[in-house]
Amino acid sequence: MIVGTVNDDGVPVITLTAAGQPWPAIIDTGFNGDVELPDTLRPFVNARLVGKVYWLLGGGQNVEEDKYLVDFPFDGQTVVAEATFAPGVEILIGTHLLRQHCLEINFVDKTVLLERVV
Repeated sequence: MIVGTVNDDGVPVITLTAAGQPWPAIIDTGFNGDVELPDTLRPFVNARLVGKVYWLLGGGQNVEEDKYLVDFPFDGQTVVAEATFAPGVEILIGTHLLRQHCLEINFVDKTVLLERVV
């Protein structure tokens, strides 16, 4: 089980540990991929380039990015996930990574609960 919070901007955030340090991870229910990772994590997740991925963003913007397979620590396990990399310090968690979990976001109490159900 992973517990998080809804920040003052209304964004659900959990904390994940990768490369020996805590990272803020935004749960993005509008992102149907696995993860977007900070560039600084690339050397620590055994990133293997597998090709390109194309995203249609809000407002009709198309984006093309390199797609990698990574060994990603998530909910007490190391999972093989599809990832892209971006500048910044936050991890972006997409819904495909959550497919074996129940996600509860309580905006009133500002709590996030992520629980494995499979």
